[in-house]
Amino acid sequence: MRALHSSLIKPLIRLHCPFSTPIISLSPLRKQFPYLHSSATTSLQKLTAMADNKTAAVDGNFTSDHVSDAWYSVPDLRLRDHRFTVPLDYSIDRCSSTKITVFAREVVAVGKEEQSLPYLLYLQGGPGFECPRPTEAGGWISRACEEYRVVLMDQRGTGLSTPLTPSSMSQVNSAEDLANYLRHFRADNIVHDAEFIRKRLVPDAGPWTILGQSFGGFCAVTYLSFAPKGLKQALITGGLPPIGEGCTADSVYKAGFEQLVCQNEKYYKRFPQDIEIVRDVVNYLAESGGGVPLPSGGILTPRGLQLLGLSGLGSSTGFERLHYLFERVWDPLIVQGAKRRISDYFLNAYERWIGFDANPLYALLHESIYCQGASSLWSAHRIRALNDNKFDAIEAAKVGCPVLFTGEMIFPWIFDEVHALRPFKDAAQLLAEKKDWPSLYDIAALKDNKVPVAAAVYYEDMYVNLKLSMETASRIAGIRPWITNEYMHSGLRDAGSRVLDHLLAMLNGKKPLY
Repeated sequence: MRALHSSLIKPLIRLHCPFSTPIISLSPLRKQFPYLHSSATTSLQKLTAMADNKTAAVDGNFTSDHVSDAWYSVPDLRLRDHRFTVPLDYSIDRCSSTKITVFAREVVAVGKEEQSLPYLLYLQGGPGFECPRPTEAGGWISRACEEYRVVLMDQRGTGLSTPLTPSSMSQVNSAEDLANYLRHFRADNIVHDAEFIRKRLVPDAGPWTILGQSFGGFCAVTYLSFAPKGLKQALITGGLPPIGEGCTADSVYKAGFEQLVCQNEKYYKRFPQDIEIVRDVVNYLAESGGGVPLPSGGILTPRGLQLLGLSGLGSSTGFERLHYLFERVWDPLIVQGAKRRISDYFLNAYERWIGFDANPLYALLHESIYCQGASSLWSAHRIRALNDNKFDAIEAAKVGCPVLFTGEMIFPWIFDEVHALRPFKDAAQLLAEKKDWPSLYDIAALKDNKVPVAAAVYYEDMYVNLKLSMETASRIAGIRPWITNEYMHSGLRDAGSRVLDHLLAMLNGKKPLY
């Protein structure tokens, strides 16, 4: 016991502001010290947690803010779970801030657990969605694991990172308190979390490569702005954000509604039979008191029906899935004289497509991702009003025009019609009115960027506009954009190995500049 004590006494004295006690296994200790009794193991558990936490030393302080579990397997991959206790608010003293957990999953190819590999952090799309859960080697993860140690970080508030769900947010007493809490869940703090993890996970706190998909690309540009020293390379797919001052949401939605008209036209050219089916559904909803009840307790209205375009118009198989969804919109009439009604199958499928019950942060924070020192004031709702001659579903159905679906837009009435979001209507209003959003990008730093960057820009991207993306690319020094119409916004999911391989080749010299 003397040797163990002498090796730990100094770290114990230097311990400051412990966030949590890691979960450790005492079995190795019991093998080494078989005479230990339960009264001793508690103290040893605390001591060993501080000694064994390989990343405990940060800025000269020893902390117990990182817990890692044992390796486990899925086919052809090995995985290890990590939990980090981080400040909710990085702008104040770390000991004073409320603490939250950020979860990250480390992934390597089988047999490479102990190999010295560079790290790649994946930044998920959203906002408000967790990282993918690997079930086997495949897609971009399989390609990345050929040469990287991949880190799948659930962004704060999602997955296992102190998730903000309708039930967990119900613990907050007031709309003001909830809005104040949610202001900490944008890209700036996601980057703070990533840096917190990098310094504890990467050997010698070295730089890592990041891969940002969609909103994850927005986070990557924030990373390039404020923490470029933590980056070796940056790869972006469908995620170059507008970086102007103020709120850029208006320009995003003006371009977005233009692209939506094109996507709707293409959809109905593919499935012309759906023009009449969708019109019929809109008329039915309008004549049913404005809508019909949803299984969760919400209501399906004509404008709510248009939200199906969010998932249906912007991905590679979206057209087909939307068409097959409408194939079963009506219950069959198995009794003569029975009234026609929308099927339970369709109503349940509709709620799965919208998905706000599982990921409410998307609705609450979506417009704030465009805000720097200005409020959004329900930008999509305002821009839609300028296009109501095209997107008024009831009027279109009346005059026999195709009903146009909407896309990646959040409207204030969603918080009335979607049951899971109703309790957060007032908080959403406060967030829409909030003006003092901090900066997400540093244009001067981006102009002086030294980090190698490659970005896939999708020509027909419904979510991230090509023109706005190229304007941003022109303001990031050294970036190599790859403009392609071979893939849609879901390119990384649909052809991940090829997309990632192309981006890596752009940075490692396999695809020359000229």
